[in-house]
Amino acid sequence: MTPRTDLDALRHAFADERARVVQQIADLEHRFDDIVAAAELTSTDDEHDPEGATIAYERAQVWALLQQARHDLAAIDGAAPSLAHGELPTCQNCGGPIGAERLLALPGVRTCIRCAS
Repeated sequence: MTPRTDLDALRHAFADERARVVQQIADLEHRFDDIVAAAELTSTDDEHDPEGATIAYERAQVWALLQQARHDLAAIDGAAPSLAHGELPTCQNCGGPIGAERLLALPGVRTCIRCAS
């Protein structure tokens, strides 16, 4: 069992990080929609228009960031049941607990420090 002060600090850190990631997802979704809408308003040909490649690259970049943010949110939400039961989340590789210090630094991390090395 983890000391209550560690659990309280972790719960706050996870709540703060979750709120940040949810906002990041909303911002990235809005940005992605803007890119798609802007591309629909123009008749760019990605293959022949020098600006077309930039639009495609930007769309792909925002999409990758959005997927990473969604992955981060899933990791944070996946740790919530453990914290609610007064336990630290476990490493997805070895099954051991992930240290409270590591979780405070990187909420939502899925591996212990040994497996991350």
